[in-house]
Amino acid sequence: MALVVAQEVPTSSSMAVPHGPAGVGEARHRMRDELYRSGVSESVVDDAVLILSELLSNACRYGRPLGRAERGEGDVLAAWRVDSSGGLRVEVTDGGGPTRPVPSTPSVTARGGRGLNIISALAQDWGVRDSATGEVTVWVVVTEGHRREDFAARVGGGSGFDFLDAHDDLD
Repeated sequence: MALVVAQEVPTSSSMAVPHGPAGVGEARHRMRDELYRSGVSESVVDDAVLILSELLSNACRYGRPLGRAERGEGDVLAAWRVDSSGGLRVEVTDGGGPTRPVPSTPSVTARGGRGLNIISALAQDWGVRDSATGEVTVWVVVTEGHRREDFAARVGGGSGFDFLDAHDDLD
């Protein structure tokens, strides 16, 4: 005889992530595990994990940590929740920084600067919320089948560069 134990899987979760690259992997793994157990589709989970990575990386690069920021100590807060319609909201909160999160237009050869363009291409919606205490929260809503048709152009910053055009002489 097998004993089956029902496990309650949360539809929302939050965790403190060390300000820096060390906790990003742990946050991705926890999010992936919890969302899969909650029955969220694989494509939404994959997009959400990528979005969480981008948000945490940006928070650690451009934002101050929460807590004892003056000493360089503290965390950022990662949170996610599934709403009743199956949409997923991902949020990352940091201690704020000198600039506001805005998509950039990187050159074709730039090594970075595409994170918010990736988020814009994958998300149904996203935005920034400021608190009275200086904290900044970037929030993203991810839904099934919402990936934009012009994904490559959005991620590339709309440069118009086409890899195949650059190699026309290979035919």
